[in-house]
Amino acid sequence: MDKPTTNQSVRVEIYDQSYNLRGTDPEYIQKLAEYVDSKMRTVAQQTQTVDSLRLAVLAALNIADEFHVLKRKYDAIAGEYRQRADHLSGALDEVLGDGTRRAG
Repeated sequence: MDKPTTNQSVRVEIYDQSYNLRGTDPEYIQKLAEYVDSKMRTVAQQTQTVDSLRLAVLAALNIADEFHVLKRKYDAIAGEYRQRADHLSGALDEVLGDGTRRAG
């Protein structure tokens, strides 16, 4: 059964604050909120600060760092696959080109 495409209101709690968010996938929104909450709590333990705005910014920087590390890895892997695909395409062109020259 397909998920509804209409925006639904989802109540989440992040670092002891409640937020009403809207989206098409409430479970996904809840998972994101739990992830952000977890990051904020981890930063709070490491920094001993009580300023929730500062914690939010530091948690956002941690999440951005994770994203950029994964993006660099993805880009490297995608580049390798592109090179392999180009190499295989060139080899296939050679084989097909040789085959048509012999047939003609």
